[in-house]
Amino acid sequence: MKKLTLVTFIICVFTLMVNAQIVISKPNLGFTQACASASFNTYNVTFSFSPESNLTGSNQFIIELSDETGDFADPTTVFTSTAGSVTSSPANLSFSLPVETAGEAYKIRIKSTSPAATSSGSDAFAAYYKIQDTPFTINNLIETAVFCSGDSYLLTIDNPGGAMNDSPLQYPSLTFNWYKETGPTTSVFVAAGESLNVTESGTYFVETNYGSCTSDSFSNRVTVSEASSDETGTSINSLLGNPYCHENGPTVLSAINGDSFQWFKDGERINGATGQTYETNEAGTYSVTVDLGDCTATASIDLENSGFTSSIDVEDVNRLEEGETLMATVTTSALNPTYQWFRNGSSIAGAISNTYEVSESGNYSVTITQSIGCSSSREFAFRVTEQFPNVSQIPNLISPNGDGINDTWVIPQEYISGTDTQVMIVSSQGKIVLNTKDYLNDWPQDLSFKDINPVYYYIITTPNNQTRKGSITVVK
Repeated sequence: MKKLTLVTFIICVFTLMVNAQIVISKPNLGFTQACASASFNTYNVTFSFSPESNLTGSNQFIIELSDETGDFADPTTVFTSTAGSVTSSPANLSFSLPVETAGEAYKIRIKSTSPAATSSGSDAFAAYYKIQDTPFTINNLIETAVFCSGDSYLLTIDNPGGAMNDSPLQYPSLTFNWYKETGPTTSVFVAAGESLNVTESGTYFVETNYGSCTSDSFSNRVTVSEASSDETGTSINSLLGNPYCHENGPTVLSAINGDSFQWFKDGERINGATGQTYETNEAGTYSVTVDLGDCTATASIDLENSGFTSSIDVEDVNRLEEGETLMATVTTSALNPTYQWFRNGSSIAGAISNTYEVSESGNYSVTITQSIGCSSSREFAFRVTEQFPNVSQIPNLISPNGDGINDTWVIPQEYISGTDTQVMIVSSQGKIVLNTKDYLNDWPQDLSFKDINPVYYYIITTPNNQTRKGSITVVK
């Protein structure tokens, strides 16, 4: 009797164990690839299980993530349900990716705890967590670089990061792919790594390796060329842009990598400025000479510190025919700009728009002021002269009495402004009263008579060193 009871008990336990099992289907993904970021990291999965009645009240469903090859040898738990919360089939759960996720063949599987069961793996999918998803810089944002023949040039991702540059090197889990442009919209993979040693001319850039997931984590382009002579050109970058706002403090100018450097401002050597970078808060034309070892590179930048760009559509020197006018127009990116036009140093009443119609000769200028944001000004100056008659002879007599006839010394146009001819006028006492290479047929502008009919002497020297000499008698 006891023997029969024991057998019966074993059979009952075995039956209960069999009945307590469930089967979990292959998970059905609610996505094709998982491109996660700080702003989005939720992915849905659906699965079925049977029989529902075999779940206990303590059961939890777990979502496990494989490695990047789909292997579950060391899975990562990405979701665990609350005990007893999932009781009906099919079930829909959500999970999030770990920040280290990066690969093209991940899988997930579903496990239950009571009773214990495990599904097969899902279809493979690409999954990346884009921990850095903004543009970044390489080589201090330099646009062009050169290397000597037979040598190379090193491209590197800038680090450390900060407000001006969210460097992906701050995130140890990331990897990088370098590319070379093959067309306006095409490129080829070159190499992986944090830097690239370039030995072939071309335009290069680097992207954070997020596989098939698109992202904004890419660098600026750098065009690298092999030096074709002992000296070749490259570029200078301004950290705060160009133009930049001087009110925000100085900007940093950067040159390409090299063995040694010398910086210049407006053509003059800057003493002590011998580093790869130069800090300044002054506008001007900056240049740098970079020693690359077997060759030299030069670069320049016309640095503006007004915080905005502007231009004017007239020449530095303009000539008007009789009755003609000149319309000058300013174009600017200044915010809420104001304008003021001047003639011969005095403001012109009512001339406060971006255009002004010039009807008489004089020295003109216009000031553009940005009153919000970066409070600064920019000035353009130009000159307007009357179109004088093309006389064939050099006169030796003038009468500056204001009657409009022979009031100034008008000489042939081959000697006036724009011809690089030197015009010198000397008094009878030997005093130089005019010496210019920009004569405008406007002498004398202010002449007081101490003698009756004073005599002056002129010397005209052309660019090829031909001279014309003579006298000028001034009469009333």
